[in-house]
Amino acid sequence: MKKMDYQNVRGTQDYLPAQETIRRTIRRTLEDTFILYGCKPLETPILNYTKLMASKYAGGAEILKEMYTLTDRGERDLALRYDLTIPFAKVMAMNPQLSMPFKRYEIGKVFRDGPIKAGRFREFTQCDVDVVGIESQSAEAELMMMTIDAFNKLNIDMVIQYNNRKLLAGLLQFYEVPLSKINSVIIILDKMEKIDSITLLKELEEQDLIPATIERIKQFLNAKPTLAYFEQYRMENEFIQQGYEELTELLDYLQALNISERCVFNPFLARGLEIYTGTIYELFLKDGAIKSSIGGGGRYDNAIGGLIGSEEKISTVGISFGLDVIYTALEQKENNAAQALVDILIIPLNTEKEALRLAWQLRQQGSRVEVELSGKKLRKTMDKANRENIRNVIILGENEIQSGRYELKDMQTGEVQPFEIL
Repeated sequence: MKKMDYQNVRGTQDYLPAQETIRRTIRRTLEDTFILYGCKPLETPILNYTKLMASKYAGGAEILKEMYTLTDRGERDLALRYDLTIPFAKVMAMNPQLSMPFKRYEIGKVFRDGPIKAGRFREFTQCDVDVVGIESQSAEAELMMMTIDAFNKLNIDMVIQYNNRKLLAGLLQFYEVPLSKINSVIIILDKMEKIDSITLLKELEEQDLIPATIERIKQFLNAKPTLAYFEQYRMENEFIQQGYEELTELLDYLQALNISERCVFNPFLARGLEIYTGTIYELFLKDGAIKSSIGGGGRYDNAIGGLIGSEEKISTVGISFGLDVIYTALEQKENNAAQALVDILIIPLNTEKEALRLAWQLRQQGSRVEVELSGKKLRKTMDKANRENIRNVIILGENEIQSGRYELKDMQTGEVQPFEIL
């Protein structure tokens, strides 16, 4: 019989126990932090109607190109979720009885048929928090504070870059960029740190903008603008005024919470042009070991109302962390030693029944216990304990059973101590 060539679907990955232990530590750390901030758990289906995932309030044209679609036996058009945001907006639209403000968190698999790179796969896990019903920038500020708390616990040094969709869009309107081309120009400006200035200007020229507009954009780029730069244009455009006031309010919160040094204003930051309506932010590793963002989010006030066919703006702010890219960041750290999955290894010497009973007693006290039942020789089993970083070993023979006394060997120090079951 010919051996089958098993392999994972491209863009998916198996995580062996040592890897999955780190991933679950990340997940627990994030989840525990979400709960500390008053977030309630929620779970939504992986499988959705294509119509929902492709609505104009969803992820936008680029993400829709990456959406996995299928049909069921009833010939209904279905899609795998590509994020947790639109399924959440659907829940809010279907459950108007939920009391506001409403904070939820969800951790789950999502799927995108997109490019593969470090920390980016086609099946991956997102960890989301969303807040509905808070109009002020206090919602954004609390999410940013929560983010810093979570990454401090993970011992990951990161920085939050933030901007406001209205600020840049308003400025480009003032510069006489046609409305139909504003999003295209914003996408080009978002590449500032990825391409050289000559290439960037060439891409702007390809948008058929008038020379005066390109010149003003060029001056804007050379100015390396801070938030204060936009104050001079406040009265020139309504969007600039709104964006400036919202970011000023946000900065006041960040300073009051003593986290402004971890949060950096980036006037060229652009994300989710179709969904986000105000503040946006992205998370980056401070050491740049991974160039792409490890999380991001923003305000999207039109999505829930849009899904129920209403023009009503419902204040909604969210943030999403990529568990896979966070795992990649931790994996790259040199001091990331393998964690032991077992506290005590019991090695029976023809005493398997008694060993299983002893293991049960130890587990009732909270210890993680494994019994070596393979019948391997003692030396090989001790090698296994060292290889898997198991700190403590009990060798259980007839003498130990008859005397009722056990000895616990510390594999790191070599010390042997009497051991009793409480």
